[in-house]
Amino acid sequence: MTDLSEPSDNAGTTYQPDVTIPFAEGVKVWLRVAALSFGGPAGQIAVMHRILVEEKRWVGENRFLHALSYCMLLPGPEAQQLAVYLGWLLHKTKGGIVAGALFVLPGFVSILALSYIYVIFAEARLVEGLFFGLKAAVLALVANALVRIGTRALRNPAMVAIAAAAFLAIFVFDVPFPAIILVAALVGFLGERTAPSLFGPATGHAAGKGFFLADADSVLGQETPAHARPNLGWSLMVSVVFLVLWLAPVLALLAMLGLDNVFSQIALFFSQMAVVTFGGAYAVLAYVAQEAVGHYGWLQPGEMLDGLGMAETTPGPLIQVVQFVGFLGAYRDPGTLPPLVAASLAAVLTTWVTFVPCFLWIFLGAPFIEKLRENRALGAAMSAVTAAVVGVICNLTVWFALHTLFADLSQWRGFGASLEIPAWASLDPVALALTAAALAAIFALKAGPMLVLVAAALVGAAWSMLT
Repeated sequence: MTDLSEPSDNAGTTYQPDVTIPFAEGVKVWLRVAALSFGGPAGQIAVMHRILVEEKRWVGENRFLHALSYCMLLPGPEAQQLAVYLGWLLHKTKGGIVAGALFVLPGFVSILALSYIYVIFAEARLVEGLFFGLKAAVLALVANALVRIGTRALRNPAMVAIAAAAFLAIFVFDVPFPAIILVAALVGFLGERTAPSLFGPATGHAAGKGFFLADADSVLGQETPAHARPNLGWSLMVSVVFLVLWLAPVLALLAMLGLDNVFSQIALFFSQMAVVTFGGAYAVLAYVAQEAVGHYGWLQPGEMLDGLGMAETTPGPLIQVVQFVGFLGAYRDPGTLPPLVAASLAAVLTTWVTFVPCFLWIFLGAPFIEKLRENRALGAAMSAVTAAVVGVICNLTVWFALHTLFADLSQWRGFGASLEIPAWASLDPVALALTAAALAAIFALKAGPMLVLVAAALVGAAWSMLT
């Protein structure tokens, strides 16, 4: 039987790891990526791009964007799935597992610690101030991520038009994210036939402004590694393994505790979420909030926003907020367990059933997606999807800015459109000043993200204590 970590190509040749990228070096890089992955998916994707493409030159620009486009089509957290995909490309199955697990670990530990603080010291002004400052810094990091990805993906007017249309569709007309992606893919597929110079793969100058690393100039190279070629037997085998890892705890809890137990409900609900939640992190959180608050009663609406603040200002996927939801659900319904013990177990359970499926989607589909890089029409469709993703990230940036800088927002509806209108009198001048300072530090002074985050948190805490 083929070893999970050593899949072979269709000709039976075993892939030998690239000696220029030792596995230990890969682990160090993924630890660094995990520690710096603040700011939601936009910021996290930018961190991976900066380290893997620009600094290490392990992966080329087109391959990176191709992988990102596929991950955006999947349910669940696209940034974590991108980490799994790239880790798998570089170091096979074990690389994907390590990259995906390390990407989640810092956020899990951070939110677990903040959850303890939340239930014990809910009204601490120091904690409120830290979150206040971090939000301003995160907004600046997300804006920086938008610029980084946009300058590479929007390489010509056609891609700019796709991104603009995607932004208007989701921000103004509430068009579902999957519909935007499908339309963009169709436009790219048809566009390659009529205007291949606009929709074909980017090379050199055509890739946009700034640094561009051609796939052929990367350490991974332009050719598909043997382990990344389609192998149906390996794909089915690894899929069975991750299906068992994902669903065995769910079935065991249902059998032992029944449907009415909070642990069974958490396992079942977040397993369903892992399958049906398309549309990016905020679409997922809207669905989770509706069910967790309205149906299960695990937490209150204001508490859901507090959890979102935790996820926005800690490393790791934004969807890690579901861990806080499970934590509070079990804390308030611990059964025979001490509340903090029950809450901690629920946090682990929620994280497990949310992220284990991500490995399944990548290991099952990525080899076939890699094959599509050789098809110009499908490659053009993926390029158009990436451009649409820039528009979606722009939507997230604007949404975050509105909710960070303004205390009062109203909803305007008419002519099929829906807009959040800020009340300018509710503009927070301190949040605006902190955000402007963070933007200046990142764009003008080229300050590192950790320095900006720490400085903003300290300023926010000091302001909160003084006022």
